[in-house]
Amino acid sequence: MKRRLLGTNTAAAVSLRLLFLMGVAWPASAADEGAALYRRHCAACHGNDGLGGVGMPLALPDFLGVADDFYLRTTIRRGRPGRVMPAFTQLRDEEVNALVRHIRSWQTPEARSQPPIKAQPGSTVHGKQLYAQNCAACHGDKGQGGHGTGVTFSRPRDYPILAPALDNPGFLAAASDDMIKTTLARGRAGTPMVSFRAKGLSDKNLDDIVAYVRDFQKTPSPTAVPGDEPAVISRLSAYSVEETVTKLQTAFNAANMRVVRTQPYDKGYAPEGRENSRRMVVDACDFGLINEALKLDPRVGLFLPCRVIVSEQDGEVRVMSVNPKRLSVFFNNAELNEMCTRMSKAYVDVIEEALF
Repeated sequence: MKRRLLGTNTAAAVSLRLLFLMGVAWPASAADEGAALYRRHCAACHGNDGLGGVGMPLALPDFLGVADDFYLRTTIRRGRPGRVMPAFTQLRDEEVNALVRHIRSWQTPEARSQPPIKAQPGSTVHGKQLYAQNCAACHGDKGQGGHGTGVTFSRPRDYPILAPALDNPGFLAAASDDMIKTTLARGRAGTPMVSFRAKGLSDKNLDDIVAYVRDFQKTPSPTAVPGDEPAVISRLSAYSVEETVTKLQTAFNAANMRVVRTQPYDKGYAPEGRENSRRMVVDACDFGLINEALKLDPRVGLFLPCRVIVSEQDGEVRVMSVNPKRLSVFFNNAELNEMCTRMSKAYVDVIEEALF
């Protein structure tokens, strides 16, 4: 697999890498930039100190000992299509490199001293059998990974992390065969991933599993929701604000959604008694649906419970809500795409029923 260094000055990149391996500290400004970028873009999922949460722990010695800079850069750039990890395409190369340096700062000297194990060509046929026996229970029968987001309530409680999707195009583009084999051989302390060498598998067995995992690259990527979805569901009402709100409440109840709040949009911001009654909010919730959605991705809290705004302006009454199908584009979670499509349809059905 051919690789290229990001950036234009290869000699400088090599020099900086040598300084790191020699234990020379990065300049304070570079270290500060990486830490700031990490807090802004990564800490919410991976933890302030890289100890994990929604995202996997990045500070694990066995992870940093096998994940090279190419893997980290490519993961940041491409994310994990169909999973929770977004693609940070908006970051400059210097920012990506600063993030990698910050993550690399957690690596212990012991982890640096262990070279990766070289992978050799293997048998996908035998690898499939070995995968079913040793890997499928955690990583899925087709490499699809553990179910859920990685937060505690959406994974088995004795798992500190969610098993990653090995069939993911982002992972397969980032991980070398050597990295996969080394992980199989050494395991990953602090996770359910054990050393397959300790389980008695030979190097040839490991090569066969690597070959089978690499074969996942033939699997099509998850289908994305079209990016041209409108951001807002919007309809004109032929009724007054008061009538429209009442009709919405009735439509929500008919759809087995509980109305949890009806109030002026500016309640809590405008002085009490002086709120704008021409702009109202109606919140409703299908609790079964919200629990199902939260297990897939906690970010659905951005649009759940269902919030509909009724607003009168220039003699027109308009009913609006966020379009979950549009937000699904940004979540990078294929399982959530179908859920967001269902939510969008439910929102439209309720609004149109109320305005009929």
